[in-house]
Amino acid sequence: MKLFVPSPGDINSLKELMSAKEKIYSIFMAGSPDYIGTGRSNLASPQLEDIKAQTDLAHKNGVKMELVLNSSCMGARQLTPEGYRTNNWYIEKLVDIGIDSIVVADPYLVETISKNFDVDVVVSVLAFVDSPQKAEMFENLGASSIVIDSNVNRHFDVLHAIRDAVDCELKLLVNEGCLYRCPFRYAHFNFFSHVSGPEPRPNVPNDYYYLKCLELRIEAPEQIIKSPWIRPEDIKLYKDITDVYKIGGRTHFADWILNCVNAYYGESYEGNLMDLLDCTKDLKDLFYIPNKSLDGVLEKQWMNCKKECGKCGYCKGLTKKITQVYSNGGTESEKLQPWEPYSVKT
Repeated sequence: MKLFVPSPGDINSLKELMSAKEKIYSIFMAGSPDYIGTGRSNLASPQLEDIKAQTDLAHKNGVKMELVLNSSCMGARQLTPEGYRTNNWYIEKLVDIGIDSIVVADPYLVETISKNFDVDVVVSVLAFVDSPQKAEMFENLGASSIVIDSNVNRHFDVLHAIRDAVDCELKLLVNEGCLYRCPFRYAHFNFFSHVSGPEPRPNVPNDYYYLKCLELRIEAPEQIIKSPWIRPEDIKLYKDITDVYKIGGRTHFADWILNCVNAYYGESYEGNLMDLLDCTKDLKDLFYIPNKSLDGVLEKQWMNCKKECGKCGYCKGLTKKITQVYSNGGTESEKLQPWEPYSVKT
């Protein structure tokens, strides 16, 4: 198993993560938003000297370093002469530092980086590769690796078709807690790309997409169950597709990340599924979903699911059966009680 593990981007966090270096194949983190943004907010924005120090530390411990430049929108700046020169300068510096791979979402960057630089180019999950046709096109542009759209994590026919279509490495993002087929997904990542990208950055008072997504999952927690995460115990069912897995969560602290590393490396977790999902803390502090209560569900139900939720109702029934809520808003010392529809109000 090759685990790609997030880092918040500061060297102290990386030092903590290196305590599990034998379980980690590669670290990934964001760079400076001054050049190319990312599809997430950043806890840290390391400059080139910081990136070099962290890359050297990772390499010293036998761990690779991947830099994430996966902005889903750059306002066409990347196609201007000034943008081209700036991006090329920055990528050249990263390659000189010794970065092992660079993650991008823009097909233009996939092609130009693969042609002009000696570095592995990874197609981001934000390129939404959800078919063998898309995968083939990105491989032809020069991709060394593709992170498959997490929306198809439980579509095994699609996963096998992608595997058959390309020779490049495939990665699965295992713990994203986003809505399945989220209608806000494209707009939300574009939003992050601008507020976490080069100047000028918009001054936005609140994140509509975050708040709306939170509201929908609080009102209907079956949406959490439907999210296309992969449990540590279910990794074994994907091994004929890939042995490369990516843990999301570079906006979390090192202790949370290490808990995920131990769970996925060990392919087992006792406790709350919410502990592992890269989603808002508000949900973790509210819901308790016993991870082991989901043993066998992927094989028995989701591997052959037709995604006709209105006719089926399986996930809604399962949610009512296993989900608990904290009675007073969120500490483990509080009493857990069964979740009841509409028992929680936003």
